[in-house]
Amino acid sequence: MNLTVDQLHEARRAMDDPLFADLAGDAQVSFEFFPPKNEKMEATLWESVKTLEPLGPRFVSVTYGAGGSTRERTHATVRRITQETPLRAAAHLTCVDASKAEIEEVIGDYWDAGVRHIVALRGDPPRKGDTFEPFQPHPEGYASAAELVEGIKAFKPFEVSVAAYPEVHPEADCPQSDLDNLKRKLDAGATRAITQFFFSAENFFRFRDEAAAAGIDAEIVPGILPVSNVATTRRIAGMCGATIPDWMNRLFEGLDELPAARQLIAATVAAELCRKLYAGGVREFHFYTLNRAELSYAICHLLGMRPHTQDDSP
Repeated sequence: MNLTVDQLHEARRAMDDPLFADLAGDAQVSFEFFPPKNEKMEATLWESVKTLEPLGPRFVSVTYGAGGSTRERTHATVRRITQETPLRAAAHLTCVDASKAEIEEVIGDYWDAGVRHIVALRGDPPRKGDTFEPFQPHPEGYASAAELVEGIKAFKPFEVSVAAYPEVHPEADCPQSDLDNLKRKLDAGATRAITQFFFSAENFFRFRDEAAAAGIDAEIVPGILPVSNVATTRRIAGMCGATIPDWMNRLFEGLDELPAARQLIAATVAAELCRKLYAGGVREFHFYTLNRAELSYAICHLLGMRPHTQDDSP
């Protein structure tokens, strides 16, 4: 019997070793949360924090809403994580609608609360429908994330992370100018870049190579979003320049009323992406948890990570 090329390809796939067999568990992870809006959401958040805590993440970050809309809730969440858990909390901070003096007051409060890590972002202005207003810097504020990083580092020796865009920031006029902006942020004192979510390992590897060719040698951590709601993800992706592949759209078809099935598929897709990244040498991952622990925990488990015991170092 003569097999077609496609059949030979499938036969080889069937004989491959299991994707997640006996991984070394040498990955390092961080998790992102958003500040809760009500008591029910707060209970879900803290259940997720406690579930993921034993995995020993490098840090956990807390987001800042568009236009600074969650400023107080972000501060409260970061303070509680710092005071009530052994986790290292990283606070998101943006330039939007804040003077340099106001930002200095915020980061001073964080420093006094024991926070030593800031995720510095230019930030998005308030949104109208599904679109953002053009960014306008505060007259007495910072005009860019690079300026914000420089200001933070001049004030206190924070560890600073910044954002990167494997598929190019939607406001950038070309990939090179986007890379130039990333380099400015890192040259201003940032320690690492965390990418916007993406769904193609090839996109990340290409971006990593282009960054290296541009003289960027800082750590670039892939941001992983396990997709459980395609419609919501599609809306967010449209605003941040991320591409949802056609095959992913088809994969979730017919599952609107089957949330458990969506969860299983979401974990499978994200885990496969992480495994491809792992095969390409990636050992650091940042998970956008959407305040739910299950998917991120499952993927970490597949990557060989196990809960730390009391005898383990954090």
